[in-house]
Amino acid sequence: MISRLLSTLVLMATAVALAETQPRLEHEGLARDVDVLQKALEDLHPGLLRYNTPDQMRGHFDALRRALSNDQSVSQVYLALSVFTAKIKCGHTYPNFYNQPRAIREALFERADRVPFEFRWLDGRMIVTRNLSVDASVVPGTEVISVEGIAVRDILSRMMTIARADGSNDAKRVALLEVQGQERFETFDIYLPMFFPQVDAIHTLEVAAPGSTAIRRLTVPALTYAQRLAARREAAAEDEPAWTLQFPAKELAVLRMPTWALYDSKWDWQSFLATSFATLAERKTPVLVVDLRGNEGGIGVGDELLAYFTDKPLTLSGMRELVRYRKVREDLLPYLDTWDSSFKNWGDQAVRADERYFQLNRNGERRVNVVQPKSPRFAGKVFVLIGPSNSSATFEFAELIKRTQLGTLVGQATGGNQQGINGGAFFFLHLPNSRIEIDLPLIGQFPMEARPDAGIHPDGWVGPAVEDIAAGRDAEMNAVQRRLAAD
Repeated sequence: MISRLLSTLVLMATAVALAETQPRLEHEGLARDVDVLQKALEDLHPGLLRYNTPDQMRGHFDALRRALSNDQSVSQVYLALSVFTAKIKCGHTYPNFYNQPRAIREALFERADRVPFEFRWLDGRMIVTRNLSVDASVVPGTEVISVEGIAVRDILSRMMTIARADGSNDAKRVALLEVQGQERFETFDIYLPMFFPQVDAIHTLEVAAPGSTAIRRLTVPALTYAQRLAARREAAAEDEPAWTLQFPAKELAVLRMPTWALYDSKWDWQSFLATSFATLAERKTPVLVVDLRGNEGGIGVGDELLAYFTDKPLTLSGMRELVRYRKVREDLLPYLDTWDSSFKNWGDQAVRADERYFQLNRNGERRVNVVQPKSPRFAGKVFVLIGPSNSSATFEFAELIKRTQLGTLVGQATGGNQQGINGGAFFFLHLPNSRIEIDLPLIGQFPMEARPDAGIHPDGWVGPAVEDIAAGRDAEMNAVQRRLAAD
């Protein structure tokens, strides 16, 4: 007991020392950072006023200036910028973990204070889905009541202020704050110690076993960053398949697609789909389930999938593509990076639409995507498993499945927003003094008609219960199989 107490005190002292050794950023420099951020967002961001009035945005900028009016640590600045960007209500505008300088990643994202389990939020309850702690009793289905004496409902409430999502789609915000072992940097891991500095390398938890209301307290070591990485579901190598096609039953195929973020992949995903649909045709498989759960999006895989589902051309564009500028002002260029220099000057592709926007016309005409059918067409039943993580390309695919009725959506409402999202092209804005990077989307999609401030709702709503997690049951797949059995 004494040895454990001494160990705990040493770890706590180390955490405090690390916080105190963070370099302090002078408020004068931070004020200049806010100036650059405001100029860039007001000049370039197409969705800045989609969910905020001009007065509201001025208030948000003023609040950020007040928050940074004193010298701050890097973590304090990062948190303040995260709270600010979340107020824009754009799922693609945030200080991206993966685009930060190495020094910031090491200081803020690689600490030894991660909760030693994976979990989901179910109706505001933190439910363990995988135990990674030294205490074997923390089985899946366990409810975590508090961490370091902080009620999990208060943790969720505070973290919702930094969670990125489009418009009022809070389901996406909640999903972003789950830990499911799919990311190198989990949002919950990063922000928990920023909001609650008492969180350190030893965690005191209050938990309740599955099906029990009895609360017990336990103390367990937190995970290090390396341990979280080691437990992560292995991502495919850049030349290896990122998806699988499986046949759990003779009449059923499941195409699992955990990601469409294949920007740097050398894997030939188009050939994989061609081979997969040829296999489905050869086996005369009557039912295909496309599993998109946990998949935020990436490249335009959805158009390729639709080509195998349709027997006639599909016109996809129901949105106007608008940008805020024709050419980036010179004084902003030193702070902007991107992968395509043409984003800095749209030239004749940007045609004045009104006093605020330019219509983006690619190749001299308004962009209208048409998907041409591909062979062999899959003419069987298609089910698409969706959820709140689907917020970019996968959101758009879910919307098209719903509109064309080429499949049945099963699961929970998607992320994204029917009022349009921002993306397509990006600048990486590097603030000159703090060196913190902000992702800045450049193309706004705007519907031709009024649409709700919401994601895409499934045709059949299904969500896991605590009992499903405890028993290891797949609620969405079970729902599909029940539906097939009833037909």
